[in-house]
Amino acid sequence: MASAAEQLASNLNFGTLSKATELKARIWFTLGALLVYRLGTYIPVPGVDATVMGELLNQHGGGILGMFDMFSGGALGRMTVFALNIMPYISASIIIQLMSAAIPSLETLKKEGETGRKKLNQYTRYLTVVIALFQSYGIAVGLEGMKGSFGSAVIDPGLFFRMSCVVTLVGGTMFLMWVGEQITSRGIGNGTSLIIFAGIVANLPHSLASLLELGRTGALSPVFIVSFAVIAVAVIAFIVFVERAQRRIVVQYPKRQVGQRMFGGDSTHMPLKINTAGVIPPIFASSILLIPATIGGFSAQAGGAEPGWLAIIGQALAHGQPLYMAAYAGMIIFFSYFYTAVVFNPEETAENLKKYGGFIPGIRPGSNTASYFDYVLTRLTTIGAIYMCIVCLLPEILISRYGVPFYFGGTSLMIIVSVTMDTVTQIQSHLLAHQYEGMIKKARVKGRGR
Repeated sequence: MASAAEQLASNLNFGTLSKATELKARIWFTLGALLVYRLGTYIPVPGVDATVMGELLNQHGGGILGMFDMFSGGALGRMTVFALNIMPYISASIIIQLMSAAIPSLETLKKEGETGRKKLNQYTRYLTVVIALFQSYGIAVGLEGMKGSFGSAVIDPGLFFRMSCVVTLVGGTMFLMWVGEQITSRGIGNGTSLIIFAGIVANLPHSLASLLELGRTGALSPVFIVSFAVIAVAVIAFIVFVERAQRRIVVQYPKRQVGQRMFGGDSTHMPLKINTAGVIPPIFASSILLIPATIGGFSAQAGGAEPGWLAIIGQALAHGQPLYMAAYAGMIIFFSYFYTAVVFNPEETAENLKKYGGFIPGIRPGSNTASYFDYVLTRLTTIGAIYMCIVCLLPEILISRYGVPFYFGGTSLMIIVSVTMDTVTQIQSHLLAHQYEGMIKKARVKGRGR
């Protein structure tokens, strides 16, 4: 028999959405904030020649700059105030999360609840400023040394340009961090994820138009384009299936007597996701593998000869090469296990379960429960790592072997699908809450009438 929540979910429709005024306000606020973000990606940094920047990015699009430009929705290629996007904040969040598992004082803050979470968020903001300062200064110095066929990338190099570039880029990152927090608290969905989502999706229409143009001119056959669309839909369905998949571990709570009443005896479950690490492993792996190509490209651009050993490594680690594929898969698997070990502590989970009187049927509380969690999580992580390897390597094969004209990797696809699912889930939660409130109000009116 369906539960009350499932019955309400089955009755959700557009009529319910039209009556949920608070949800509509949240959605409009989110759309407005994302519109401000997209407008900011077209405001250039003072003193930078956009024509030269576009030419240079086309030359080095296969490196880290190409990946970051994809995440920023083209803001880096146009060198706008949001060129760094929100990536320094994400890097700071990951660093603080890793440090909280290694430093006892931060681990204590993590266990303090809301107060500890606010302090960790404050540390994340401070670290974001530091990372953004280093990255923006590096970009400013790098821009002064860049030259294209149209001239230098910087109109008037010097200390004033460096200072203005650093202030502009750091200010843009901090503004985006604030916008993301506002979306999370006053809008719908996770603000940081939605900003990255908007940047990736912004490049999609142009990429699809390029693909269709190649089909119109005969460079790609219609059969290939249709096959590509079928594969894309199948991969999206596969991502949705795996991201929603869970391993539910049954947890039993014993009965306890308080006075003359009996409490407890309930049976619930602890859901463990197959892909606990999320999109972090592909991002780390691709960033590391793109470093040689980026360094080699800028060494040649600066007028110096690219070192022979670096050229060999860059060629071996080029997109579509066997060594690149093997290294990419190996790093994804490694970071999957590493990040899962950071975000999920079997000993701590088993201890919390024991503290509240819960136990897994057939497993003794304590160390045996922790070993069982580790056993299950290891096998789930293996499946999740294989899933990420399939999703991330398939676009590489399509690009290198079949000449798909745009780079839309598995990492981007996973981010788009995950953010969409999370946002839709939050919308459904708000609609369910609205329906519950309506039912309660009706019950009160009927009670007064009697």
